Amino acid sequence: MIVCFDIGGSAIKGAIAHAPDRILPLGRKPTPLDDFDAFVAVLKEVLDEAGGVPERIALSITGVVDPDTQATKCANIPCIDGRRLSAELSTALGRPVLIANDADCFALAEAGIGAGRGHRIVLGAILGTGVGGGLVVDGKLINAQGGFAGEWGHGPVVATQAGHPPVEIPLFACGCGQRGCVDTVGGARGMERLHLSLHGIALTSEAITQAWLAGNAQAARTIDVLVDLVASPLALTVNITGATIVPVGGGLSNVEPLLDLLDIAVRGRILRRFDRPLVVRGECRVEPGLIGAALLGLRGEEA
Repeated sequence: MIVCFDIGGSAIKGAIAHAPDRILPLGRKPTPLDDFDAFVAVLKEVLDEAGGVPERIALSITGVVDPDTQATKCANIPCIDGRRLSAELSTALGRPVLIANDADCFALAEAGIGAGRGHRIVLGAILGTGVGGGLVVDGKLINAQGGFAGEWGHGPVVATQAGHPPVEIPLFACGCGQRGCVDTVGGARGMERLHLSLHGIALTSEAITQAWLAGNAQAARTIDVLVDLVASPLALTVNITGATIVPVGGGLSNVEPLLDLLDIAVRGRILRRFDRPLVVRGECRVEPGLIGAALLGLRGEEA
């Protein structure tokens, strides 16, 4: 038996996993943000709910583990930021604790039981509030020891002209400290930023996509520019990794016509040719973080 957790800035969700197809959800509790003892106490409460003694515990977290120091970088849960979380929780909970980033867990879930089944190299792409990703090769995370592999959303790579016909695009400042990251234009906030820059109108991503699907010309221009900006970095990532499938998660993955356009654009810019969709909607629609953490724990991979 494995107990797995999906830990975000607002909630901690737990589950018992006996096998990839036997994952039983437990309770959902608020995440203590500033008190590490309270954070540990919540995990213990969920473990008590599970009953029995798990072989190990696996966590999907909103943050990254430094592969050199094993310290956790997690801006939105201050009480775990900077801690060697795996070691500290293993001591506090009395069981081995494995940890992986939430985007990595999404990729692991899709590779194991989702759209990536049967593929050696799976690039999981997140198009949510921002842009993220994870990479799985032969069923295992590249980031088994922590790190940033697969994080195609960051790095100053965005074009300064995009769209048909081309329009000038400013290099927007990114939360990572750089300018011109895919994260600044590719997720929901990026779509909103582009729409404001192109048309001087502030709309939510939901309103923009709805207007686009209804035939609005301004929204169509925003989507055209967004796809053009995002497709090249994603295509380069596919070339570098050799991924043969790119399952997409996050809120924008629900806009399937957008994924269709992105798929066509990416397949037109990569070296290998595919006669079937490459960029696809992820199949793990419910709790992919828990599923990925469960697979991490069941396989006993170090993370």
